[in-house]
Parts: sequence; C-alpha cells; structure tokens
Amino acid sequence: MDANKKRLIRIIIGAVLFAIAVLLNLNNFAVELGLFLASFIIIGGDVVIKALKNISHGQVFDENFLMCIATIGAFIIGEYPEGVAVMLFYQVGELFQTYAVDKSRKSIASLMDIRPDYANVQRNGQLEKVDPDEVAIGDIIVVRPGEKIPLDAIVLEGSSMIDTKALTGESVPREASVGDTLLSGCINMSGLLTAKVTKEFGESTVSKILDLVENASTKKSNSENFITKFARYYTPVVVIVAALLAIIPPLVIPGATFSDWVYRALTFLVISCPCALVISVPLSFFGGIGAASINGVLIKGSNYLEALAQAETIVFDKTGTLTKGVFKVQNIFPNGISEEELLRLTAYAESYSNHPISLSLKEAFGQEIDTSLISDVEEIAGHGVIAMVDGKQVAAGNNKMVKRFGLPDVDIGDAVGTIVHVIVDQEYRGYIVIADEVKDDAPQAIALLKKEQVRQTVMLTGDAKAIGEKVAKQLGLDQVYTELLPGDKVDKVEELMRQKSSNGKLVFVGDGINDAPVLARADLGIAMGGLGSDAAIEAADIVIMTDEPSKISTAMKISRKTLGIVRQNIVFSLVVKFAVLILGAMGIATMWAAVFADVGVSVIAILNAVRILNAKQYR
Repeated sequence: MDANKKRLIRIIIGAVLFAIAVLLNLNNFAVELGLFLASFIIIGGDVVIKALKNISHGQVFDENFLMCIATIGAFIIGEYPEGVAVMLFYQVGELFQTYAVDKSRKSIASLMDIRPDYANVQRNGQLEKVDPDEVAIGDIIVVRPGEKIPLDAIVLEGSSMIDTKALTGESVPREASVGDTLLSGCINMSGLLTAKVTKEFGESTVSKILDLVENASTKKSNSENFITKFARYYTPVVVIVAALLAIIPPLVIPGATFSDWVYRALTFLVISCPCALVISVPLSFFGGIGAASINGVLIKGSNYLEALAQAETIVFDKTGTLTKGVFKVQNIFPNGISEEELLRLTAYAESYSNHPISLSLKEAFGQEIDTSLISDVEEIAGHGVIAMVDGKQVAAGNNKMVKRFGLPDVDIGDAVGTIVHVIVDQEYRGYIVIADEVKDDAPQAIALLKKEQVRQTVMLTGDAKAIGEKVAKQLGLDQVYTELLPGDKVDKVEELMRQKSSNGKLVFVGDGINDAPVLARADLGIAMGGLGSDAAIEAADIVIMTDEPSKISTAMKISRKTLGIVRQNIVFSLVVKFAVLILGAMGIATMWAAVFADVGVSVIAILNAVRILNAKQYR
C-alpha cells in the first residue's frame, strides 16, 4: 500500500473519531478529550514526528513545526475541536497537494519513459537478451518491430520506420535503412534491423537525455534561489512576530486576554507557512523543463530556462545550424551541350573521388556509373580532376583548371557557392554550382524569433563573404560576419556581448566541435543535438534534438510561459498570505482561513504550475 493510501485511511479513521466527539456532545470531559486526542494523533501524528525529527537535525522553522505549535496550542487553550479540525484540513490539503505533485511528475516521467530495458545482442550465432549496460562498442544488436532501440548504432541490415517522438517531439516517423544512424530511446515500428553499436550505454543519446532531465533541477533559477532565501529569513521572523503578538497586546491593551491573543498568534503562525512558494516555484520550472523535452528541446537546468526568456541577441553558426551541412547541386549552366550531358560527364569524371563535391555530383546524376567507360583518371591538387570518359577528355575543377587549359576567365554572374568548371576535349562546356542548402525551417525560425521580440539575429561563418551574405539575405538575418576562424568567432561574440543591455542575454547556436568554445562563452549556448558533435552538446546549456532552428522559439515560448506562471504563483501566494496574516493578527481570520491560506493556496499554485505541461500550446 502506498503512502497516499495509508494517509487517506488515517484521515478517514481520525475524521470518524472527530465527528463522534463533536456530534455526540458528550458531557464526560475525559472521554471527550480522549476522543479529540485520539483523532488528533491518528490524523496528525506523522506531522508531530516529522517536526521533532527536523528539530533534531537543526531544521526548526518549517511547516510541520508551525502546524504543531498552532494545533497543540489550540489544545492548551481549550480549543480541542479547532485543533483537530485544523490538522484534519491541513492533512486533506496535503493529500491533494501530493496528488497534484505526483500527477505532474508522472506526466513528465511517462513522456520521458525512454530508457530501454534490454538489448538483443548477437553472440556465437545466437541472440542474447542482456542489459544495455553490458553491450560494448562494435557489438551487433537486433531490434525487432515494437522494441526500443537500446543503444546508438549504425544499421547494417534491414529497413524500418522509426518513431522518434520521445526524443525529438516529431510525430512523423523517420525511415532508417543500411548506413543510417539509430538513436537509443526511439522505437522500431516496422522492419527487423541489425545494427552495429557505436556508443556504450552511458554515452548513448538516451542515457544523456535522462541524465540531463534528472539533474536539471540541481541548477537553480534566480526565482528558486530567491524563494529559498526568502523562506530561510521569513519563517523565523514570523515566529518572533507571533510570539510578540501573543505576549505584548495582553500586557498593554486594557481588557485584552492572553487566550484571545494566543489564539490569534497561533492562527498567524499557521498562515505564515511559505510552502505554496517553496513547492510550486521549483515544480513550475520542472514542468517547463519537461514540456521542453516533450518538444524535442533539452534544457540542462532551470537557470537556463529562466535566462532564455531574456534572450536579446541570438548568434548562429551557419553550416549544420542554419544550413543542412550537405553539398548539393543547385544550378547547371551548359555551354554548347545539354544540362543532362554536362552533369553526366562531370559525374563520371568525379566518380572515383569521395570528396563531398564529387558525392553531390553523383547524387544529382542519380544513375549507376559504368566504370568501364572511365580511364586515365588524374587528380590535380588544388585544381580538380581530368579523366577520359567514353572516349572524351573531361576536366572538372576550379578556376585554376580553366587557366591550366589556357582558356579565358568565365563570367559566373551572381552565382554563389562552389563552382565546378567543365572542359571537354579542350573546349569550355559550362559550369555547375554546388552549395550547402538552407534548412527547410530556417527562414521560419528567424521570423518566429523576431515575433518573440529578439532584438538582433546574427550569423557567424568561416565561409566566403558572397556565400555568407547570400544565406543571411535569404533568411532575413540582421547581421552576418564571414571568413572567420574559430578564435574569431569567440572575439565576435565578446564584441556582441558588450553591445547588449544589462539584463539581456546573448545566445549562441552551433553544432560543430569548433563551436564548443563559443557555446561555452555565450550567456546561453544552444547545440543542434541530432547531427551536432558531442563536444558541442557537452558545452551547450540547451540541446535541440531535432536539428530544427525553429525549436528555439518553441523553447522561448515555454520559458516565458514558465516564468509567467512562476510570477503568478509568487504574487498570488504572497497577496493571499499577507492579507490573511493581517486578518489573523486582527482576530478576524480563524484557523480555518489560516489553513486555506497555507494548504489551499499551495494546491491552487501547484495546479497552475501543471498547466505548463500542455505541450500542444507551444506548437
């Protein structure tokens, strides 16, 4: 039986005894006191024990201590029914409060339930079901349809649709086939996959995600630190005020009685508990981190979630962050032959190279290359390649290759990217433009950030000026700095940080190993987690699991929603608290009102915090 059920049974038994004592109106003082004491011990015994344990550990001023003083004090001044009723109401409120907290934590836990229970490993021709921790790099695993992928791996055999929703928030399954990377924590939906493990479980994607979410609460936000300090000083102050309230007025006010003012002081103590703030504020941030993870954004601490709401300048790396980081044929400009023939001859000439430019040409050609038609392949460093293709001499390369053949310079107009000039049998036959592609959602990402009132969007890149400026114009960025080395990027970020306002934050978004120093230097570092390097992910404060820059605005929405709810809870709790404190000191508020000001406000604040988990509102 869990703790909540046990507490509920105790509350019911104690409430029955309490009802008997109140309703039977017994004239026997000893029996009546016995019933009230029995119901009090059954209902609130655990609170008294907790208070004594905490006092023995030096933690005096907490809600258990305050409830004990208030309710035992009520017994001392002869208010037995009220002493039991306050403890009963308090325990019922605590039960609802615990339920609300558990529900919110379970909501996050169920959505983050991505830890695989086992892995099917091929050993000695047999499949063994083992713990993922026991699998080594290089082991061959088999993932059946419906199973979680236990470790990061590369597909060796088979193809399937992969459900990545738990990691990336994407509802549309991804296709995986031979050569593709599998991320642990995703679910294999259809085909049988055989894969080679690339990372141990401790270093796998699923393990890092769970570690990030579980340990995010260790990095407290400014709001949480404020509440911790507030409670540390606030509680002793109100205990002293309550003591003065019980002693001084009866001594100085004519006709005032100690019993009346002690009752007011006890009411004042019950009201003073700051548990609504102490519980609801960290829970709000925990909910915000959970909501972000559901949407494919991992935030390593509530301090980073809070800082994101103050993002003023967002600086992007280009390749792999705003662009796909994959070269692709963009345009073909033939001269005296067809586009198809120019691409065919170039792809054949480049077919023996594994250079990204050569691979992009072969991909654009899209047909099987007959190697028997190729001979005399010669790679010329810094120029390109010359080969005999189907009886023709084909030279493909940069401007130096054109000069090598004594041909005049070619006017390429405003073409931006890597230019592959093609010369067939000593005659110039045109050029092909190859460039990195902008990510599909990158323009939308910049537009959304401007809607979120981000003051400045900047791009830093090591690429040529023409390429950088073209991408910046295409995306609508405010500034672009090109031809930068990794050290130059750090210098630029330093310069931009000096330009921001005192409260504003500078965010850097990158994905490569060379971005790690800049990610660490910025107020907030965001890494692209799907394709990003381990160094970048390690250095970053926030990780985008889907590689979609538009998720940054999603994270900002969650951050601002979380802070909005935190502020609502702080203001609501303090306003109600101080209003009832004043009423309690004046003798207007009863202990029932006092318990509402404590437990009731806590429950309302917690239920308000749970609203953050509604992931759909951020899409």
